[in-house]
Amino acid sequence: MTTPQRFTALDVFRGMTVCFMIIVNTPGNGDTTYAPLLHARWHGFTPTDLVFPSFLFAVGNAMSFVMKKWANLSTAQVLTKIFKRTFIIFLLGYLMYWFPFVHYNDAGDLVANPISHTRIMGVLQRIALAYCAASLMIYFLKQEWVIRLSLVFLLLYWLVLLMFSGGTDPYNMLTNAGSRIDVWLFGENHLYHGEGVAFDPEGLLSTLPAIVNVVGGYVAGKWIQERGKTWEGLAKLLLAGIVLVILALSWDWFHPINKKLWTGSYVFLTVGIGCIILAILVYVIDFLQRKRGTYFFEVFGKNPLFIYLLSELGVTLLWFFPVGNQPLYSWLYQNIFSHAGNYFGSFLFAISVMLACWLVGYVLDKKKIYVRV
Repeated sequence: MTTPQRFTALDVFRGMTVCFMIIVNTPGNGDTTYAPLLHARWHGFTPTDLVFPSFLFAVGNAMSFVMKKWANLSTAQVLTKIFKRTFIIFLLGYLMYWFPFVHYNDAGDLVANPISHTRIMGVLQRIALAYCAASLMIYFLKQEWVIRLSLVFLLLYWLVLLMFSGGTDPYNMLTNAGSRIDVWLFGENHLYHGEGVAFDPEGLLSTLPAIVNVVGGYVAGKWIQERGKTWEGLAKLLLAGIVLVILALSWDWFHPINKKLWTGSYVFLTVGIGCIILAILVYVIDFLQRKRGTYFFEVFGKNPLFIYLLSELGVTLLWFFPVGNQPLYSWLYQNIFSHAGNYFGSFLFAISVMLACWLVGYVLDKKKIYVRV
């Protein structure tokens, strides 16, 4: 197995994540979406709940290759790279939620979106902070200490939820420790309101366990580089994934699997599944040399952050521009896709958005344009 082949498996894994992320984020109608394409309401797990942590896992995979290049740089140069990338990704996430910076008021006039109501945390912001923390840990500490510190993060987060939440239920959406910190630090106007209340599933405190998803991806990627050429190495990666899934299901009895709170059991489960999927991809692509169909996902995997950002901004514009008395987004679904049925039409809408993003990625790849953030 050569380095390019390993990168192929990584690009495919990352591309599958971005592809699925776009599909679950852009249903034609949220009320008629197939159940597997919805997040669990609270405790529990659906295939959709695997998407975001898999992206963090892929970030860690990529770091396992980048670290070799950092060995030839000074500490100042490495820190500059880490903090610069963190700042850019965080800023892009913040601007994405502010975009398009204006909205129509009740009178139909365009007015500025007030900065006082702009969401501060979010998907890209979590990626930025988790990447930053994991990079610093991996650069300055030996791997065994990185793993130990990661376990401390999970246990510490569990302890904070149990001891510092308001009310009798430490996992209550509004009174859990993470929500209380977010409201105190940012204020309700700067939080996500998609649940109908001020609650941010990408809050500050729950970013702590998300760091472990990046670390897990790094350890898996490094293992593949060192042992991935052997059947034994691949089998141990698969076994590690299975063990983590079992531990997650066992921990779920005491610390529920919950994506919106990003609990430790959820981290174990998603890292475990990530190891299993990555092992399967390496086996198929690198051991069996079966690459038919992989290019579709490679297109997403070569410009992942750019394509994800493109999908979010594109959908925001579809909601922004009106057609008559409804947004273009709703008009397209109701006048075109709904004819295929409420549920299937909603699914086809999401597939269409995903394919439009893929086409942009395809053009970029053919022109050898790769947007590195």
